[in-house]
Amino acid sequence: MTVPRLLLTSGEPAGVGPDLCLAIAARDWPCGLVVAGDPVMLGSRARELGLSIALEPYLPDATPRAHRAGSLQVLERQLAVPVVPGRLNPRNAPYVLELLDAAADGCVRGEFAAMVTAPVHKGVINDAGVAFSGHTEYLAERLGCQRPVMLLVAGSLRVALATTHLPLRAVPDAIDSPLLLETLSVLDRGLKTGFRLVAPRILVCGLNPHAGESGHLGREEIDVIEPAIEGARQRGIDARGPLPADTAFTPASLASADAVLAMFHDQGLPVLKHAGFGRGVNVTLGLPIVRTSVDHGTALDLAASGRADCGSLVAALELACDMTSRG
Repeated sequence: MTVPRLLLTSGEPAGVGPDLCLAIAARDWPCGLVVAGDPVMLGSRARELGLSIALEPYLPDATPRAHRAGSLQVLERQLAVPVVPGRLNPRNAPYVLELLDAAADGCVRGEFAAMVTAPVHKGVINDAGVAFSGHTEYLAERLGCQRPVMLLVAGSLRVALATTHLPLRAVPDAIDSPLLLETLSVLDRGLKTGFRLVAPRILVCGLNPHAGESGHLGREEIDVIEPAIEGARQRGIDARGPLPADTAFTPASLASADAVLAMFHDQGLPVLKHAGFGRGVNVTLGLPIVRTSVDHGTALDLAASGRADCGSLVAALELACDMTSRG
């Protein structure tokens, strides 16, 4: 039986992304693994970490095989300038984006079953003159996706976001009923196809404290969120709310739900990361491909130190293998 072949992007070269990809290569995997990156940089980082990993050129025509510890196929892309671990260089920002482009395009062609991304540094990409707000938005634009949905997963806890990387003061204006209805539709579909849930149960958070307190603390729940939930129900989606976030995330509420839709980044992610930091996975729903990622940043201070924890990348790879192996 042919195993799925997954592409790992090694992310910001000055961060822990290369370290994590090399650590991943030191164990067996039931899927084929290819890493996109600069083989010279990867070889140098492996030596700094004391890892014995045989780097092999990626051969696209070869039949995918289950990964065996100690080797790693490399889809070669070359850095603009040499990397010093822990030191960002905007000249290498195009390289980072080139890794994402190669992964996304390869998945669309069917060459790879999924892409799994190591962390990138948004600031240095913007410093290079490229407007970049995150993997989710970048991949959605490249793949022509109108409504990507960021879903964070830690064990049985799944938290989706109605808005992603926005200043907090911009969030209320960014939320409207059509957006929420489409987000709920993408989330429902993704839970069914990616997680094999027949009838997903979704809790929807309010925007304001106490979900607006019947309009006394804001009318977004009444004017925007409730109509979207009603529209979702008319589509056969089991959406409930709006609930105060401090109620939605209680154990009793979560026990009766398969996912929670938070209105903004820091409404949902602190709970998720408290519950499962180091093993959380970022999944982008709504794309025509499978994409998972780590739940953390580039950790520049840990690059080449040997102290980086690869738990989140392990979880992201495990989930991608699971999502692509079950058809």
